[in-house]
Amino acid sequence: MKHPLLTLLPALLLVPLQAADLNVAPDGNDTNPATPAAPLRTIQAAAKLAQPGDVITVQAGVYRERISPPRGGESDTKRIVYQAAAGGKVEIKGSEVVKNWVKVQDDVWQVVLPNAFFGRFNPYSDLIHGDWFNGKGRPHHTGAVYLNGEWLTEAAKQDEVLKPVGATPLWFGQVDQDRTTLWAQFKGVNPNEQLVEINVRQTVFYPEQPGINFITVRGFTLCHAATPWAPPTAEQIGLIGTHWSKGWIIEHNVISHSVCSGIALGKHGDEWDNTSADTAEGYVKTIERGLKMGWHKDNIGHHLVRNNTISHCEQTGIVGSLGAAFSTVTGNTIHDIHVRRLFTGAEMAGIKFHGAIDVELSGNHIYRTCLGLWLDWMAQGTRVSRNLFHDNGRDLFVEVNHGPFLVDNNLFLSPAALLSVSQGGAYVHNLIAGSFDMNPYDGRLTPFHPAHATAVAELHDNPCGDDRFYNNIFVERWNFGRYDAVKFPVWMNGNVFLKGAKPSKHEAAPLVNADFDPALKLLEKPAGCYLEMKFDPAWNTAATRQLVTTELLGKTKIAGCAYENPDASPLRIDTDYFGKPRNAANPAPGPIETPGATPIKVW
Repeated sequence: MKHPLLTLLPALLLVPLQAADLNVAPDGNDTNPATPAAPLRTIQAAAKLAQPGDVITVQAGVYRERISPPRGGESDTKRIVYQAAAGGKVEIKGSEVVKNWVKVQDDVWQVVLPNAFFGRFNPYSDLIHGDWFNGKGRPHHTGAVYLNGEWLTEAAKQDEVLKPVGATPLWFGQVDQDRTTLWAQFKGVNPNEQLVEINVRQTVFYPEQPGINFITVRGFTLCHAATPWAPPTAEQIGLIGTHWSKGWIIEHNVISHSVCSGIALGKHGDEWDNTSADTAEGYVKTIERGLKMGWHKDNIGHHLVRNNTISHCEQTGIVGSLGAAFSTVTGNTIHDIHVRRLFTGAEMAGIKFHGAIDVELSGNHIYRTCLGLWLDWMAQGTRVSRNLFHDNGRDLFVEVNHGPFLVDNNLFLSPAALLSVSQGGAYVHNLIAGSFDMNPYDGRLTPFHPAHATAVAELHDNPCGDDRFYNNIFVERWNFGRYDAVKFPVWMNGNVFLKGAKPSKHEAAPLVNADFDPALKLLEKPAGCYLEMKFDPAWNTAATRQLVTTELLGKTKIAGCAYENPDASPLRIDTDYFGKPRNAANPAPGPIETPGATPIKVW
């Protein structure tokens, strides 16, 4: 006769295990059972315990650690969640507090640390380098020094720190075999009586291995990372990053002070990192290796990055080469990106994506960046919708893409709006106050794909044209003259040109009012951003405009693909910047269907 427990065993095996709620608090201990009454001390200890379906809840406090999840979830509904507890600020920092500063002279102080303080990674001997990086003739390190949360600027030479403090306080580091010496300018304060921190970790939340899928990171303040340069041809490590995986949700976080990139949705690493010699051919080889490493919609991308505030990163707010495909980036505020300009290169922007296949970038507020959004290579099925851009060096750069990509219902308010070295774009219902520039031909051979797929169909050079402009409002600086001689056809209709903005000969009946000054102004108030602008009701009645649809936009010339949703359903641009319905019989020009009284709250 069987034992009763043996009889029950098959049934017990079918009962799903209860998901765990793991708790972390500053007064915890990593030997505790992770209950609310007996929490763990570190988030990494919880990460080691967490299984698919588990939730890690972190109580208010400061956590100085790097979280490297050893595993992810199993599906979108069975993920591992890392969340900040409600009601308090949860900070995760890649820095450590440093005391014992000794005054050298005036406002200059020095501290000496044993190299063991940094463990295996010392940011003060770690040089920023890589493909398309330009250090402007001097070394730059991934280390940083912070005084009360704000970073000082690295000096090129030690004697610069010993001079009187200028507008920007400086620091300088020197590493020998046993110790690291830092000099820093602390104007008018004793650093031992202030909060002084230094970078000690390369990243804050980043798995060591690729393929850690279905992670949620929610509600944290994440800062101070000694991140490396993140070109499209190397592993892209951000202050927080997904490391060549699938299905992350990064939401409601405050992310700041990354030496290079804030969020990385990018490429895996291999022995070919930073060996492309800064060439298009080198990146084509990177794409080929990415395909061999599983770059496919079943394995990679599908991330959701929403409602974060990202600032004070010196390369990008969000970066992603290949690994951002099929993702949604929405509701984020991104500002003060690459504003110090200590180094340069070809990878700096609020958002910089390569291979943004079927990516949605919507409802973001991007300002005070060198370049708001840079879509570089393989923006196919990409949609840029309902974003607010202002005070950027340029709002949008589309480089060597073959389309189809859609740019609709955006507010482009910077003096320079669009730079195009692409074809196959559709620009619909935008308000564009900045200038336009275009390279009529780029000889680089770049990929296009079957619809909604990563496989490379062919490579093609980049003659400009094959673009569509419908129902936009252009103000002052815009001049379509360069489109008059492009190789491929261009479709334009329903556009409004104000205050000297100039149409193209490709538009049969543009509405041009050179003398109308819309008195465009963006007002930044504590409650949000407000658009002040004069609208003329005659814009709606002077012409009948078509509702923009998949049928109207047609197919791109080179890729031969339709403008459609990622699920291959037809597009209808039947809502405006606020998501309100448009007049299907005669939609109004610009992003706002019925403006009403101004100023209008746009963020």
